[in-house]
Amino acid sequence: MSSPAPVPASPGSSSQRKRGSTESIGLYAVQCCECYKWRTIPTKDEFETIRENFTADPWFCSKRPDCSCKDPADIEYDSSRIWVIDKPNIPKPPPNTERLVIMRGDLTKTDIYYVLPNGKRAKGTGDVQKFLDANPEYKDSLSLESFSFTMPKIVEETVSNSSAWKTKKTKKQDKANASSSKN
Repeated sequence: MSSPAPVPASPGSSSQRKRGSTESIGLYAVQCCECYKWRTIPTKDEFETIRENFTADPWFCSKRPDCSCKDPADIEYDSSRIWVIDKPNIPKPPPNTERLVIMRGDLTKTDIYYVLPNGKRAKGTGDVQKFLDANPEYKDSLSLESFSFTMPKIVEETVSNSSAWKTKKTKKQDKANASSSKN
């Protein structure tokens, strides 16, 4: 079964976020369960709704107005950008929170954070529990089960073909060569 896919912006593209920003994702897409074409999803909120219900309510092109499996794909799965595949059925973030997916600079993995109602980031359920203990007024509207720190899978072949990865790999190798030549 196909999965929803948040897709980070292409390295070097104008839509790519700067360091210190809130998220690494530049585009959201989902694969049709009938024709397997990738369709872009206009908003993060809509993507999160699709992802939350993906197994019980699979996505088909016909769910989008004026779209069918006969139409060309919105986006092609290729190495022009780094693809990250999210697991299906991750709960939509609770009200007054936001789930952030941030790709590490070396492009090896992503980190998941939730921005809590106080504006602070939670890195795991322990942080969420500390927030709930310190702010009992949220215990009725937020539960630990509503938070998923499951990391999406980075599709390695799209990373190894990206120009950003190649540049970082070259710089890392140059640095290693420079330090070994000093010894």
